[in-house]
Amino acid sequence: MNKKLVGAATLGVAAALVLTSCGSGGESGTGSGDKGSGGGTVTLKMVAADYGGGPTAEDSGAKFWKGVTDEFTAANPNIKVDVQVINWNDIDKQVATMVQNGQFPDILQTGDYSGFVKEGLLHKVDEILSPQTQADLLPKFAEFGKVDGAAYGIPFVSSARGLFYNKDLFSKAGIAEPPKTWDELKAAAEKLKKADVAQPFGLPLGNEEAQGESFLWFMGAGGGYKDASGNWAINSPQNIEAFKYLKGLHDAGLTTPNPGTKNRKDVWEDFGAGKVGMAFGGPMSIPQFEKAGLTNFGVAPIPGKSAVLETTLGVQDWIMAFNKNGRAAEIKKFFDFFYSGTAAQKISDTYKLLPVTTSGIQKLSSDEKLKPFLDALPNATFYPFTDPKWTEVNTEVKQSIGGAITGDAAEVLGKIQKIATGS
Repeated sequence: MNKKLVGAATLGVAAALVLTSCGSGGESGTGSGDKGSGGGTVTLKMVAADYGGGPTAEDSGAKFWKGVTDEFTAANPNIKVDVQVINWNDIDKQVATMVQNGQFPDILQTGDYSGFVKEGLLHKVDEILSPQTQADLLPKFAEFGKVDGAAYGIPFVSSARGLFYNKDLFSKAGIAEPPKTWDELKAAAEKLKKADVAQPFGLPLGNEEAQGESFLWFMGAGGGYKDASGNWAINSPQNIEAFKYLKGLHDAGLTTPNPGTKNRKDVWEDFGAGKVGMAFGGPMSIPQFEKAGLTNFGVAPIPGKSAVLETTLGVQDWIMAFNKNGRAAEIKKFFDFFYSGTAAQKISDTYKLLPVTTSGIQKLSSDEKLKPFLDALPNATFYPFTDPKWTEVNTEVKQSIGGAITGDAAEVLGKIQKIATGS
């Protein structure tokens, strides 16, 4: 699976990487150069996930990072950065092999950091990020980089979710504006169906990202994976109500066919092809739509049962520094350069992923297509990925929650609740 933005990657993944050899791959993780700032040229070894379309693609991660590191070395001639870009499908295995063989990169950019903290392998953020840069990070995002009160993970990029709608199809169906409530969404979907739109609402509840799609509907009903007290509440009345609403949409022929097995990637492809009237998505889907030739679309906040949501699903990926090679000073220079310069802006321009800094959000505030996501980002809601049970819950949601559309929602959600609570 091309994860693109893992964000709320499950805890325990990194721990498994550290403790288990998961296959071959991975070049030397230590790079070349001296082991500190005592003179001469230092080469930092960085391993990064590829957000682009692969090694030969115009938006390849290798091309992106070469631009960033060339600019950094021009400003810091005594520090070079050797970046190894790895596909999302392979990065976990290759980093696991590097770590097990003692070939630690200086910098790692991927979907999770927590397991490396447990093994004592990471620098604390205070050691490799200036106070000014730390202060610029969005507080809610930075807080998730802490383990036992100390920060180890640095937010790298983020994303949020919004409602995409095809303006041409809306015009054809006589819909003046995007829906703000569930009743309005159903009414808009009915008009789209009468206008011969194949999929009035794109509903992906297959195993690619069923946990995200479901969470948005849970929140729309006032629910969520946990209640206000932090207890698991997957089969709450609110969540059951959300799936009963979706079942009603499906039974009326207003959604994607077979939504329980439909993946996000497929729905986004259909949206780009002009077959879908509305669908939830993130800023990273914009290039996909535009590449397919669809440019006349809008983005609106997520509709809720009685009003648009004041929050949305927030996800983020991480960057971190290993403490085994004695290069904290050089790493700090690189990180401060990355966050204060043009690099973070280039990520948004290239991949339509969002910044994790206040200054970065301000720079993008004039982009109308990104504005709904940027507005929602500071108040975003995250998966409960700090709970050790989330790994198991997340897997079960992906595998079974789509069955709540055609089956008994209370039964399906109750089964997942039992997994969460262990009872």
